[in-house]
Amino acid sequence: QVQLLESGGDSVQAGGSLRLSCSTSGFSFSCHCVGWVRQIPGKGREGVATIAGNIDTEYSRSVKGRFTISRDNDRRTLHLQMDNLEPADTAMYFCAARIGYWYCGHLDEFTRWGQGTQVTVSS
Repeated sequence: QVQLLESGGDSVQAGGSLRLSCSTSGFSFSCHCVGWVRQIPGKGREGVATIAGNIDTEYSRSVKGRFTISRDNDRRTLHLQMDNLEPADTAMYFCAARIGYWYCGHLDEFTRWGQGTQVTVSS
C-alpha cells in the first residue's frame, strides 16, 4: 500500500533552515503529483508546495521565495528545503501524494498523507 514517511523536522530559531525529506513506497513515485501540506495549531491544513514531473512546482504565497520543493525519482524521495524560517512556519508538516494523477491540482488536493514531522521556529 501507499506509504509516506517524513523526516527532518526540528526546532530552530527564526532565520534558520531545515530540510524535510519523505521516503515513499507503494506507488509509481515518478508518475505522480506529490507535495507538502502543513497544519498549524488551531488552524486547518494548508497546502505548502507541489511538484509534478521534475520542474512543475507551485508554492503557497506565504512560503514562495523561501521554500524549495524537489524530488529524487531514483530514490523515491521528496524534499522540502526551508530557508529563512519564521515563527509563523511552526506546524506539523505532512508529505502527500495525489494518487492516480501525474499533474497537481490545488495546493491541498491530495489523497494520501504521511504521519507528519514537527517544525518549530522560535523568535
